[in-house]
Amino acid sequence: MVKQQQWWKNLLFKLAASIIFYTVIPLPYLNKLDFQGVARLASIVGLIIGGILGLLDLVMNYTGMPMLTRSALVVSIWIAITGGLHLDGAMDTADGLAVGDPNRRLEVMADSATGAFGAMVAIIIVVLKITALTEIPENRCLILMAACGWGRWGQQIAIARYPYLKPTGKGAVHKQAIRSYKDLLPSLLLLLSLSSLVWLMDKQQLFLPIVMILAGSAIATFTAAWFNHKLGGHTGDTYGAVVEWTEALFLCVLTAVKS
Repeated sequence: MVKQQQWWKNLLFKLAASIIFYTVIPLPYLNKLDFQGVARLASIVGLIIGGILGLLDLVMNYTGMPMLTRSALVVSIWIAITGGLHLDGAMDTADGLAVGDPNRRLEVMADSATGAFGAMVAIIIVVLKITALTEIPENRCLILMAACGWGRWGQQIAIARYPYLKPTGKGAVHKQAIRSYKDLLPSLLLLLSLSSLVWLMDKQQLFLPIVMILAGSAIATFTAAWFNHKLGGHTGDTYGAVVEWTEALFLCVLTAVKS
């Protein structure tokens, strides 16, 4: 019993560290938090973010707010909850990839100034998310949770499978947390369980959870592989880019599914 209580206590402390690292959600002060393994719980943090967004969306729907306005507010709060961490990474990655000389890409990505390509990518991602959400009338809470979860699972794939390109940086610590594909299984099982909830809630909807699983896993894997192909590895910025593009493309695919 004592060992079990200690296990749960350690898990909660690790989750708190992950929430603090990846979001701006206020938590009580906790002493001696270990941030070394935050990447392992990234998908759980994604589900928490998606759940918060889904609940806010339900409240706005209850007040009679139009779909487009709700979707725009959800995406705005989405960015705010993460402190723009992942979107900033997507912008820096876009600026780096826009450079013709591959040897200068990491240098440009490290520059805090946002270039034209970074700004354009940010606009594209935000527009894709808003328009896609506007076309998804049902199961929005679960779909938001799935989008956030699969986005961070894509980050975990990038960490586990591809080399990290910088000797230091915020992303360097993640390589110590996720060393093999075995570390990806807990998050994958959790996301599979989430998708199955759609079917359990309505057994007539078998197609939607299947698409959620196939689209989420495929897009997460592809985006991680694509950025590796372009840069020869990953950085903290590309981890953020994988999250953002997986989320946006996942929502776009889900618009083709009639709930």
